[in-house]
Amino acid sequence: MKINKKLIFSLLIILTLLFLVNTESLAVSFMEFGSRLLKINDEGPDVAILQRKLKSINIYSGRVDGIFGENTKIAVKNFQRANKITIDGIVGKNTYKLFPKESLYSRMSYLREDIILLARIINGEARGENFKGKTAVGAVILNRVKSNKFPDTIREVILQKGQFSSLIDGQANLYPVKSSIAAARAALIGYDPTFGALFFYNPVVATNKEWIETRPVIKKIGDHIFAR
Repeated sequence: MKINKKLIFSLLIILTLLFLVNTESLAVSFMEFGSRLLKINDEGPDVAILQRKLKSINIYSGRVDGIFGENTKIAVKNFQRANKITIDGIVGKNTYKLFPKESLYSRMSYLREDIILLARIINGEARGENFKGKTAVGAVILNRVKSNKFPDTIREVILQKGQFSSLIDGQANLYPVKSSIAAARAALIGYDPTFGALFFYNPVVATNKEWIETRPVIKKIGDHIFAR
């Protein structure tokens, strides 16, 4: 049987495009609070929104990081207990409907210019990465804004000399794809899959690694290593 290489190549392209579309749709759907059941070990921007909502009513005092850990589960149970519904630490339909419907994101004080600038850097630095990997790059920038070791605005952190290669090679000039914008919004809401990292690098392509490799490594996400 003769193999049609062109047909196989075309099918691979189609499957890749479908995967990318599904990935971007998934990224956007997780921005929507109430779009899925939330439980221990889940993570994403919707978990960060949950944490913010619980914090706003003084039930959660932990870090808003988009990671559904034990502290978040305890807070959910306390919320359920206070509202006299089943106490299971899982955020399902009956728990969701007890939260106010307003959008926390719309109340956050970030300019559209900052969102797009953050998305451009994510798009340039994390091209080829999945949604989590893109959000992680955005989280590093926002962690720097909070740190006293770096400038205190998104623009100043991004424009700090010699920090981001995508500003040098021009990748940051490209308008970001939807998943990069969603990742920027997710990071702004509080989702931080890096657990507070201040640095990231790709060990395969990075140059002058001597200094960065001395930093304490937190985790690896996709092709990037994240460090403090």
